[in-house]
Amino acid sequence: MKLEPEFTYTAELAAPQIVGPGPYGLRQVLAVTGGTVTGDRISGKAAPGGGDWLLAGDDGFGRLDVRAQFYTDDGAVIYMNYLGLVEVTEAAAGALGGGDTGTDFGDHYFVTTPRLECGDAKYTWVNQSIFVGQGRVQPGPVVEFQVFRVVA
Repeated sequence: MKLEPEFTYTAELAAPQIVGPGPYGLRQVLAVTGGTVTGDRISGKAAPGGGDWLLAGDDGFGRLDVRAQFYTDDGAVIYMNYLGLVEVTEAAAGALGGGDTGTDFGDHYFVTTPRLECGDAKYTWVNQSIFVGQGRVQPGPVVEFQVFRVVA
């Protein structure tokens, strides 16, 4: 098994809406306000309506629950959802909170499992592919993921 680089997904985020502490941790909702997808086979712009229903745990990790969609440059719409795990380091928390420094890929644990869906014939291959991603947090706040397709 190997990983093939497929695309980079960048999401600009609104300030978190704090739902508050609940039975599973501190729930925060971060709306996607913009972003891009860039790759050899997929390129486009974030569509309105996406977001992360992040659950921050007492263990210093956030559990991602993301739903988003994007418009490809050639007119298709691709839905993407993913779960993931992010270690909320001081640098990551600072970038998410409006600071001017961020993290880089590999600085902390930030791994996702994107699932893509598309009804356009040009993109049926995304419906039969497994993806994994590695993330980083940049000022803005912005999250960026390198997304890889798992191949046999």
